Amino acid sequence: MGAKATFIVVMLIFGSLGLFVKNIDLSSSEIALFRGAIGSVFLIGASFFIKQKVNVKLISKRNMTLLILSGAAMGFNWIFLFEAYRYTTIPNATLSYYFAPIFVLVLAPFLLKEKWTTKKAISIVFAFIGLYLVIKPGAVDLTDVYNHPVGIGYGLLAAGLYASVILINKFIRNLSDFETTIMQLSIATIVMFPYVILTQEMNYSGIDIQSIILIAIFGIVHTGIAYLLYFSSMKKLKGQTIAVLSYIDPISAVVFAALFLSENMTAVQMLGGALILGSTMLSEIAFKRRRAA
Repeated sequence: MGAKATFIVVMLIFGSLGLFVKNIDLSSSEIALFRGAIGSVFLIGASFFIKQKVNVKLISKRNMTLLILSGAAMGFNWIFLFEAYRYTTIPNATLSYYFAPIFVLVLAPFLLKEKWTTKKAISIVFAFIGLYLVIKPGAVDLTDVYNHPVGIGYGLLAAGLYASVILINKFIRNLSDFETTIMQLSIATIVMFPYVILTQEMNYSGIDIQSIILIAIFGIVHTGIAYLLYFSSMKKLKGQTIAVLSYIDPISAVVFAALFLSENMTAVQMLGGALILGSTMLSEIAFKRRRAA
């Protein structure tokens, strides 16, 4: 299978995250903990086969500090995203989560000393207009089983944490993306473990077989295998191709939610979603062009 086809498969796997979370009978923090634990063990094992082991002794104190910060942010980013899936529909949670690139755009001039441009300003404005169209009064049914404002709020919190991971990663030196991810997953698991102990009963005697199977698939396929394929295919693709194909993830999430959960969007919400994804796509393509130049 070619690099482009592999990357598309990975995006489709990521697009099905919400379907799994909604059907696992565990709290969001427990799902995040098991995802991190299973995924990190899988990737550490895989690193021996692909001969890309992480030598912790070679990691500087500066990098370790950044990895701890980004790993913790990654763990709680998952928790907030999974909470978003529980409080609102998958389309609403996904579109809120895809505000992460917009947060990066807003913060980049302050943290990365990047210049403001007209294109960036327009992208940010269109993204916020899109978010308003998704959540504006009348766009969602507030009488149903969901609490959409809370769910979208969790989605935006998750986006903010993911944006912080993106920004922190730009300061990490001498580590490949694969090595960084293994460290972040491991640290996320270590950080989340005491949090889960303090906030959850962690009694799994009554957990059903379906949840056990789904959490195993979630950790191995959606984290371990998906990340492994993601980084292997990225090496063979151009930055602009990656930026465009990445939007298969949110689009497939919306399609899967409509097909399997009947979570449909109104025409106004679809327009809002298009504005959010379109604005982030334009900003990311522009960023990739500058880096390639």
